[in-house]
Amino acid sequence: MSIVKVITPLLAGLVFAMPVWAELRQFEMTIEEVEMDVAPGFKAKVWAYDGQVPGPLLRVNEGDEVEVTVYNLTTLNHTVHWHGVYQTNTWRSDGVPNVTQLAIQPGDSYTYRFVAEKVGTLWYHCHVNVSEHVGLRGMWGPFIVDPKEPVAIEKKVTKEAILMFSGWNSDVANTYGEGGHPGEIINYFSINGRSFPTTQPLRVKKGDVLRIRLIAATLPVAFHLHGHDMLVTHKDGLPLSNPYPADVVNMGPGERYDVIVEMNNPGLWMTHDHIEHHTTNNGKEHGGSMLVVEYEGIEPDDWYPWKDKPHEADFYYSESM
Repeated sequence: MSIVKVITPLLAGLVFAMPVWAELRQFEMTIEEVEMDVAPGFKAKVWAYDGQVPGPLLRVNEGDEVEVTVYNLTTLNHTVHWHGVYQTNTWRSDGVPNVTQLAIQPGDSYTYRFVAEKVGTLWYHCHVNVSEHVGLRGMWGPFIVDPKEPVAIEKKVTKEAILMFSGWNSDVANTYGEGGHPGEIINYFSINGRSFPTTQPLRVKKGDVLRIRLIAATLPVAFHLHGHDMLVTHKDGLPLSNPYPADVVNMGPGERYDVIVEMNNPGLWMTHDHIEHHTTNNGKEHGGSMLVVEYEGIEPDDWYPWKDKPHEADFYYSESM
């Protein structure tokens, strides 16, 4: 797991000449070669930040100085690009190989340093051979910058969840260094690295005000939640001056949208990608980018796939937020 060190605001202001409300946030991450279960009967070899897909949640406050040391424990070169970060006067931390840095070679490390200026839902990913490393090998994770002055609707939120969407090619999943080519067929689709029914239920209570941070990591997405209205409040991290209701949220690769939902309709509800083949596992329904929203107190039928099964802790980062 990531190691986080925090220097007090007073000390940070004295030593690093930062504003008194800012902190120095120090993280350490590894890049590891891991085999992961994506769907029933389908495993993929990935390069994983801290050995997990998505990578660990890194969350800081606006104005914090961020320092992330990355250790490459794999056999190939990698970097970390901080997608959406301004990198004012810190362009060497943008993570683009042979432009802002040399790639991190096997066994080496690199330290990224920048100020968290831009707020909201951001993310990080490798920038070496992006089509394979990001598109097929799980090299991405969430990066959240909390604003000093949240907008009014953000203050009403009682629960958060992060959903990162991606695709997989089972033909090359077991061989590092293959895939990521034009015309490649993506035949598995996932939320936070898993395809239904291995995606975990998202548990809520009646009365929750749920903020869902949507990140289209590797492919287009048309996000839909049954039984509820969604209010789109943020685009690529920034608050919208005029939030708008949406039944489906369309996203291109790399885009982020935040939606806020009043959880006022108890039951078991499906949420899914409305691009038809994105709800399949190797062409078979029902699978892919789907999950179930479970209200507390609802007793599921015996045939329900997740009845009496243990849940994976923090699958949507809700406990971390």
